[in-house]
Amino acid sequence: MGIVSRGFRGRARVDDPALPPGQYLTTDFPVLSAGPTPQIHLDSWRFGLTSEDGSSRSWDWLGFRRLPAEDITVDLHCVTKWSKFGTAWRGVSIDTLLEHVDTSAEFALVSSYGGYTTNLPLEDLTDGKAWIAFEYDGAELHPEHGGPARLLVPHLYLWKSAKWVRGIELRNDDEPGFWEQLGYHNYGDPWREQRYWAD
Repeated sequence: MGIVSRGFRGRARVDDPALPPGQYLTTDFPVLSAGPTPQIHLDSWRFGLTSEDGSSRSWDWLGFRRLPAEDITVDLHCVTKWSKFGTAWRGVSIDTLLEHVDTSAEFALVSSYGGYTTNLPLEDLTDGKAWIAFEYDGAELHPEHGGPARLLVPHLYLWKSAKWVRGIELRNDDEPGFWEQLGYHNYGDPWREQRYWAD
């Protein structure tokens, strides 16, 4: 099985101030994954949050869905140069998950079912900048797009928005994730075209 959805067609570049440099606008929603799509049953799904001191909290699916959720409309930007405007999601803010967590950590390592990881500065997950999303376009999130739940960090390239998310580890040190270890940029700002380590 390929890692890019069939039928994906690039679009011509447009002169739009909302489009980062080097990006193409698309109305498709391409599916790109580093491996096979995990099939995660809701009765076994868990999401965990671990602090730098080793303390942890976790939620099963029912407990997670009881948390306050928000509707989010954001633009997405993929490192493969496509952008999609006005995507509609529903999810739980990372701020909500961290509400009762006492931490001085500066970094986060996000892990997924299937073994994928990605790293981010903790400040890029807080103050209304990131969510654990469980719906897309008014429907439950399909597995190929990261369902039942994925991280959504729309101000960074999409590989930072880990699909099939299972946990966040708060850290004092920065540990590169899957794509970062393979040469992708450690931060991934689309406005600065931070695609690879040399960018």
